[in-house]
Amino acid sequence: IGNTPLVRLDELTRDLPGIQILGKAEWVNPGGSVKDRAASAIVNDAVKRGLIKPGNRNGKGLIDSTSGNTGIAYAMLGAALDFPVTLCMPTNVSPERKKYLSAYGAQVIWTDPAEGSDGAIRKVRELVANEPDRYFYADQYSNDQNWLAHYRTTAVEIWEQTEQQVTHFVAGLGTTGTFMGTTRRLREFNPGIQCVSMQPDSAFNGLEGLKHMATAIVPKIYDATLADENIDLETELAYKMCLRLARKSGLLVGVSAGGAAGAALQI
Repeated sequence: IGNTPLVRLDELTRDLPGIQILGKAEWVNPGGSVKDRAASAIVNDAVKRGLIKPGNRNGKGLIDSTSGNTGIAYAMLGAALDFPVTLCMPTNVSPERKKYLSAYGAQVIWTDPAEGSDGAIRKVRELVANEPDRYFYADQYSNDQNWLAHYRTTAVEIWEQTEQQVTHFVAGLGTTGTFMGTTRRLREFNPGIQCVSMQPDSAFNGLEGLKHMATAIVPKIYDATLADENIDLETELAYKMCLRLARKSGLLVGVSAGGAAGAALQI
């Protein structure tokens, strides 16, 4: 997990002389997304503290709410290390995500799609309150290991791979771990780097996994003062960018990546 390459998005900048946009190819991670980083940090920390015991299928299991990719990472790690994984997810997540979770053998509790990721958060809190001894509640929205994973790895990789020339960093806000951790470390390397967050422009949107902070349950790890700027992005623009990257650059990415690329192009 980690040490993923950067990809040049040259088609996006063909009419912008002197500008280069780079994407972090997080699909190279074994679980297929950036969320492998946070999930592995959370699991490793829990194992060290004795909250999860690998090789004990009948012991305390990991539980968390997820919109998909962190859940896939948890399920992958649970299968590899042999501990039970229970996930609360909205029923409207993509069919591909449902198939991944089934293949890894995770138990999934489906929640109301109209309530989005917040509905899944409320459900997992209810389950943990009812049976506190049954679960280790990973709580990716509050767990500092989430942002620390990016502080330790993602930011360092970006700094080294760009040969210290990075000028801007852009990431979407979901759990906010990627933005929080990467921003904090990049600022240590160079306080002049502009760090820009991106979120959906309304409460009702199609950017699965991202949060409209004004109307959502705000993650405890989120610090709104860290961003130099925030871009509110339209769902339609993110989807158009996904199609553009697929059909003109040969890069098949999800809507959060499409949204980040769209925000980068606006900047």
